[in-house]
Amino acid sequence: MKLSFEEYYSELFGSRWSSLKEALLKDGIHAKIDSGREPYFLDPASLCAALCLPLEGKKRIADLCAAPGGKSLVTALGMDQDASLDANERSSQRKARLVSVLDQSLPQEIRERITVTCSDAAPWCRTKSECYDAILLDAPCSSERHVLLDPKYFSQWSPSRIKTLSMEQWALLSCSWRLLEPGGHILYATCALSPSENDGVVSRLKKKFEGARILTEEEVKSVFKARLDRSKSFFSSEFVDLEELFSRAEKTEFGFHLLPDRAGGTGPLFFCLIAKNETV
Repeated sequence: MKLSFEEYYSELFGSRWSSLKEALLKDGIHAKIDSGREPYFLDPASLCAALCLPLEGKKRIADLCAAPGGKSLVTALGMDQDASLDANERSSQRKARLVSVLDQSLPQEIRERITVTCSDAAPWCRTKSECYDAILLDAPCSSERHVLLDPKYFSQWSPSRIKTLSMEQWALLSCSWRLLEPGGHILYATCALSPSENDGVVSRLKKKFEGARILTEEEVKSVFKARLDRSKSFFSSEFVDLEELFSRAEKTEFGFHLLPDRAGGTGPLFFCLIAKNETV
């Protein structure tokens, strides 16, 4: 028998599910990105995740599922002055929103180093390889917070959708791996609750590619702190201290999970930092 939404997540989270669901149903909180132009507001959990991608010394950077643009802004503001960013979005409507955000919220000297494209990134590796040294992949996912708040999407939810999405996420992550230069890094992220879309996808990468190394908790914290210290003047939140928020991230098998019942209403946001060994 097909599990209902309630049954599925009750099995995943046990007695915690009621408090987690209550937190998901509340309004989210926001941090402000302000580089001196139009401010942009996003979930502080997303900001924390984006700050875990190493950028120092990286010259060719990609954000493969970039709309609406918050994580692209965080990435662009942390780039070296001679680095470039390819921001891609497969939906033409969402791509238009991405362009608007970048145009309105970034200084011109940074905006001119960003190229925006509109395509499905999963097949990119058929025509090119090892062309980026840092990749942000915030993959399409179940987005349960949105599902709970929208009757239309709630009525369409099923466990089979999670399976379909995990296959799509795998296609994007495995392509990202092939696009990544040896010595480079991928930050894989979703706003999903299910391990099938999070650790499960990363586990598949580890099994298929010997050169995939998951960075340790201490390594990720070090990247986060360095990135935050370097560009913290751009970010602020009256609701949460970003360093304190990062300390609330729950360690999973391969990554971290910020969940709203224990992270001050932020999230959900899963993220994992993956390195491609130089010897590959």
